[in-house]
Amino acid sequence: MSQIKLGKDQSAVMDAIIHSDEHCFITGRAGTGKTVLLEAFRDASTKKLVVVAPTGVAAINVRGQTIHSLFRVPPGFHGDRSPDINEKLKTLLSAIEVLVIDEVSMVRADLLDFIDRSLRIARGAKDTPFGGVQVVMFGDPYQLPPVVEGPQLESYFAENHGGPYFFNANVWTESDLTVYELREVFRQKDDAFIHLLDRVRVGEIDSHEISELNELVTDKMPSGVTLTLATTNRMVNKINHLRLGGLKGSAGEFKAIVEGKVNDKAFPTDHLLKLKKGAQIMLVRNDPERRWVNGTMGLIHSLGYDRINVDIDGSVHAVEKESWQSIKYSYEKKTKTVREEVAGSFEQFPLRLAWAVTIHKSQGQTFDSVVVDTEGGAFASGQLYVALSRCKDRKGLHLRRPLTQRDVIVDPIVRDFMSRLDQTGSSPAYL
Repeated sequence: MSQIKLGKDQSAVMDAIIHSDEHCFITGRAGTGKTVLLEAFRDASTKKLVVVAPTGVAAINVRGQTIHSLFRVPPGFHGDRSPDINEKLKTLLSAIEVLVIDEVSMVRADLLDFIDRSLRIARGAKDTPFGGVQVVMFGDPYQLPPVVEGPQLESYFAENHGGPYFFNANVWTESDLTVYELREVFRQKDDAFIHLLDRVRVGEIDSHEISELNELVTDKMPSGVTLTLATTNRMVNKINHLRLGGLKGSAGEFKAIVEGKVNDKAFPTDHLLKLKKGAQIMLVRNDPERRWVNGTMGLIHSLGYDRINVDIDGSVHAVEKESWQSIKYSYEKKTKTVREEVAGSFEQFPLRLAWAVTIHKSQGQTFDSVVVDTEGGAFASGQLYVALSRCKDRKGLHLRRPLTQRDVIVDPIVRDFMSRLDQTGSSPAYL
């Protein structure tokens, strides 16, 4: 069994799914430990299990493979496109017993149906959802949505599926699914702050509560190590470039070593990392000795060839290069097991410039001090909620400009779906 320590809610869900063959969707607000439960479930399961995610970064974070890579998904719109399944993939998909999908909120309806078709065809079970494979999905529909390119595709999903989300897929309605909700929040401890975040999450925040949040507006950068969460890559790159250029001295350059197949969009940090003494950085890997975790902030103390010294809360630690592996699953006929193979690797110092990062890249992480900069306004459903909920408490949350009701974007399709789940009796089963 897994050695990961679980909370009460997490343990209850684990007990429900570990010995079950049911399809399930595990959801919960930000900070309820969905990824921790996923890792514990993977470690504890005795079944032939694979883990996938919709993006390269998400896949690396959960030691999995991207959906597109595993299922040989071509780019673009999938519609009724027939999967390209060779003998090697057929053998693998025929052996899988459990498919875990992380960050399913970013999986589009046509992609989930493509996965379903692939499994049915490979396993010769055309009338069985997912070809008989148990599918366990993790995610929060109130957070960042799938990408839909252009109004024509938006119209297609609206007219043919009722929306672009994973729960709008044909296979969702054909499957007997159980839904579990994690309700214990680990990230924040202040009940009033959690309630305020919940109101943003579901889009029910009123003018009084927006005024309460706008009390956090400041035009001064808070003292200490503070991260700016911005809406676009352009804003992030501008902030980091200006702040690095403002430091004395020349920058040290550190080039990553890439071997095999690694999608450059999945790189956990820059291929060419430029740093100076005093630069604000974020660690992007958990430390085995638990001196820092993925998302810990710090300052560059000094640069060396094979190590970089980082000041974290007044303590200086030597950080050495790390290697991230790009995973590829295969089936071993002799042992009748599903194997994790290394398709490629990315070796670099596990840190990145972090005066600013995009809200999108902050999803799933926790910070002590955050400045939310919504220049131009929030433009995606769940974007503001993701930004505000990264911070542990209200004291560490700062706004660069006042929020308006227009910044609180919640897709009515998501709200309707989640409200229907709340009104359902025995299935979906909520804790």
